[in-house]
Amino acid sequence: MRTYRAGDTVEELCRACKIDRLHTVIVADAEGRPVRVQCDYCGSQHNSRGTATASTGGQPAHGEAERRRAVLRTPLPLVSERERSEEPVMIEQPGGVDLEMLLRRIVREETGLTAVAPAEKWRGGTLVLRPGDAELQEKAWPIETFFHKVVMIRNRLRTLEQQVNATDLPEDVKVKMQSYITGCYGSLASFNVLFAEEADQFKGSGD
Repeated sequence: MRTYRAGDTVEELCRACKIDRLHTVIVADAEGRPVRVQCDYCGSQHNSRGTATASTGGQPAHGEAERRRAVLRTPLPLVSERERSEEPVMIEQPGGVDLEMLLRRIVREETGLTAVAPAEKWRGGTLVLRPGDAELQEKAWPIETFFHKVVMIRNRLRTLEQQVNATDLPEDVKVKMQSYITGCYGSLASFNVLFAEEADQFKGSGD
């Protein structure tokens, strides 16, 4: 049976989403079993209930394969708990509404930003930074955590571009600022391999 450690990715039932999703291990026990996990989709934390395939000897249960494929096709949320700047402020409605997350989503939807899906082959993968000195410890993150940060950079660049276009700046200043933004897109184009859809990728001046 596979063992896990903090930072690894495991698939199991999310208590908030009510579906099998990829989770990041927060705490693992001495035998390498996940104890506390965080859903990579909704950001909720809960005690581990065991991996999705644990009860079937490592083989997907009936209907689980289709659920897993649906998870792999699911875009990451437009807003994430990772962006939170303050403690939650809840609006008193049935079920409660998180004010900060609501405002973030509205702003992004109004500016034309949409949820983004990573390429299927990277789901559940790990990004590893390995120092040149073999005696130093390497650093690893779930690829989806890194992908989320890349998407946030892309979203903020797109928002900045829209803000520049909407200003009353002289046209030559606009063109100059837009060229800087386009240059940023081009510099980040190496990360396009992470995106499932070409329309979501960075587009530089040569694209």
